[in-house]
Amino acid sequence: MPTMQEKQLGQLRPANTSAASIYAPPASTTGIVSRVEIQNVTASGVSFSIYHDDNGTTYDEESVIYLSSPILANGHVSIDAHWSASSTSSHLAVKTSTASALTFTFYGVEIA
Repeated sequence: MPTMQEKQLGQLRPANTSAASIYAPPASTTGIVSRVEIQNVTASGVSFSIYHDDNGTTYDEESVIYLSSPILANGHVSIDAHWSASSTSSHLAVKTSTASALTFTFYGVEIA
């Protein structure tokens, strides 16, 4: 019988402006992202992008969910989601326009 565990799926404060993987499910597990919290920890406005490549790590316009979305200085964005990742090659990634400006936290469930 499958088990379901609610948990923090990933947390990342990117140190550069390249897209970086924040979550890929373990083997034989399906992950479902239910909420994303993004905090701008700087006194300047920046933008963020979120990607979901279901079969790899190509983070571009074909796998983007949010592209260059603005977030105010010291601002916070909360996103309700239902994004599923069902293999170890399914990756969710984040990107920021300014290094070390944003902290991303993904919450959800893993079903194994």
